Amino acid sequence: MQHDFKVHKESVDLKGQPYELETGMWARQADGSVLLRWGNMVLMANATGAKKSGEGLDFFPMTVEYREKYYAGGRFPGGFLKRENRPSDKEILTSRVIDRPIRPLFPDNYTNEVQIFITLLSAQKNYSADVHAITAASAALTISGLPFDGPVAGVRIARVAGKFILFPNRDEIQAADINLALAGTIKAVTMIEGLADEATEEDMIAAVKHGHEEIKRLCEMQLKLKAKAGKPRQEVAPAETHTELRKQIADLGLADMKKANEIKGKFERQAAIDACKKAVLEKFKPEFAGLEKDAAEKREKLIKSLIADLEVDVVRDQIFHDGVRADGRKLDEIRAISIGVGVLPGTHGSALFTRGETQSLGVLTLGTESNAQDTDDVEGESSSRFYLHYNFPPFSVGEVKRFMGPGRREIGHGKLAENSLAAVVPDASRFPYVMRLVSEILESNGSSSMATVCSGSLALMDGGVPIKAPVAGIAMGLITSGEKFAVLSDIAGLEDHFGDMDFKIAGTTKGITGFQLDTKVQGISYEIMEKAIHQAKAGREHILKVMGEALAKPRTELKDNAPRISTLTIDRDRIGELIGPGGKNIRSIIEKTGAEINVDDNGLVQIASNDGESARKARAMIEGQFAEAEIGKIYEGTVRKIMEFGAFIEIMPGRDGLCHISKVAAERIANVGDVLQEGQKVKVKVLAIDRQGKISLSIRDAEQ
Repeated sequence: MQHDFKVHKESVDLKGQPYELETGMWARQADGSVLLRWGNMVLMANATGAKKSGEGLDFFPMTVEYREKYYAGGRFPGGFLKRENRPSDKEILTSRVIDRPIRPLFPDNYTNEVQIFITLLSAQKNYSADVHAITAASAALTISGLPFDGPVAGVRIARVAGKFILFPNRDEIQAADINLALAGTIKAVTMIEGLADEATEEDMIAAVKHGHEEIKRLCEMQLKLKAKAGKPRQEVAPAETHTELRKQIADLGLADMKKANEIKGKFERQAAIDACKKAVLEKFKPEFAGLEKDAAEKREKLIKSLIADLEVDVVRDQIFHDGVRADGRKLDEIRAISIGVGVLPGTHGSALFTRGETQSLGVLTLGTESNAQDTDDVEGESSSRFYLHYNFPPFSVGEVKRFMGPGRREIGHGKLAENSLAAVVPDASRFPYVMRLVSEILESNGSSSMATVCSGSLALMDGGVPIKAPVAGIAMGLITSGEKFAVLSDIAGLEDHFGDMDFKIAGTTKGITGFQLDTKVQGISYEIMEKAIHQAKAGREHILKVMGEALAKPRTELKDNAPRISTLTIDRDRIGELIGPGGKNIRSIIEKTGAEINVDDNGLVQIASNDGESARKARAMIEGQFAEAEIGKIYEGTVRKIMEFGAFIEIMPGRDGLCHISKVAAERIANVGDVLQEGQKVKVKVLAIDRQGKISLSIRDAEQ
């Protein structure tokens, strides 16, 4: 007996291949399960929601897990354990990219737990699956019956040689000067993340608009699948308005809340707001006394929630009606900035960047190719010679809590800052060092990722890295009320928490290098986006000016404790000679000189050492080994082996020549050993080099 599967499909053409969504056969017990197929790429997305709401939750408990199976690319997992283990940084970053455009599209009062699993089952060579996973996840939610106000779709767009390319391959991404991942609904863009090589604001907006047209097409495909296979939408009871209770709370606490909100310091302001909240709550205590315990606790929780809503209203109304923010700044005003460079004498470069109550310590370490960050995933092995790590300890926000390894937030913030700086970092031919930046967040009240961009840029310059230009980052916020909106520059934590948008933009004076947009509403208009991006430019230029006063350009010398690296190139066919059998030759040079030596497949040799003399000695040994002997030139050689017919003499590392017995001395000799000893230093002249590279030497002619 066979299963009677009801399979439904919908597809569009994408780059000459069917781009297909399928449901009905796989993973049927999930609320929504979709396969996305494109060429050899197969993604499976499964969405499931809990049947009951989370009791007492005041947030939406949604989790997104993206995983890539090594078998998808016909590969084994690397390392000792041949099984996929903890998610890689790439999988974590992709999970975040999927989560961000989807989360705002659920009702505010929906607290049922939702889990979305997206798995790459088969890979398309030379293409990443990240943005396609957004579309697959959305399609699973769209047909699931969960109260999802989608669909959304994901698109990657790159600009290569002035032309926009949708869903570029890896080679095209490598050549692109704009590379953006977008997500959005039919009506608006809801998420942007990417990097650029100093692109203009107008070019970035043009890229977003171009990508949004494709998003609309992929959303319409999902709606067609929903019409065929969608489940009835789960009803969510509208949230109670509590109009009378809200008015009562406002009458009791609005005036004091406004005064408290005008205090500039973060902790002082929060203490005053907490006191105001407590005073309002005290007024309701007599009411709780007449209720049973459970009812009293429920009533108290409701009132606390409505008091918190009053704080939100005060912050937003003050911006709209007075044009003034909680800390007294104007809408486009940047917080006070202070900068210290070279603050850690034992490091290769350092900078302390403080903006308002956000502080990042940027630290640079320089190394050799052996310090590069290697990655191994379904797409293959790769290596990064510039990378950034971001740390966010609890004390940075005045909290005490368990501190573990980097979480999703730390990995995401670090990657954003890394991407923002990557465009200005020199390539290996100009600066043959591996560069590791670490951002230690010491204070946080606002965008610490953008502070990381600033401290990282300064640390690179302090370390003598010849970056193309300094980079600064700024976070923009948004407050909306109906058709009205206000764009805020350099948002503080309060404005991020209560606002409708978090728009991070990094760049140089010339253009944008890093870009990230998230919204808490169902997308933003291009009018708002254009205003935010141009207002950010003015803020970025202000920050760069202050940075320039602290350190205008990279230092001309590396720090004394930084390694010195020199490079030389040998013939690719002779790499084996340098390495020697089982690495014997290169190990010998390393042991004799103390320098670190790395050679790549193209014959580029890197020599590194903290001691300049050992680096020079290693270079001389390698150059000697690969230098070509010149006929007629005199060399100082070492007698390596004595034979009856002459002596083999090393004139360069690894290069011997034969001095025939007749050329050993001016007079005739009967025994070479009577004149020469092994290990003896002698001057020799090159008489000839035959086609096989054999060298004929003469001690007699060198002496004459």
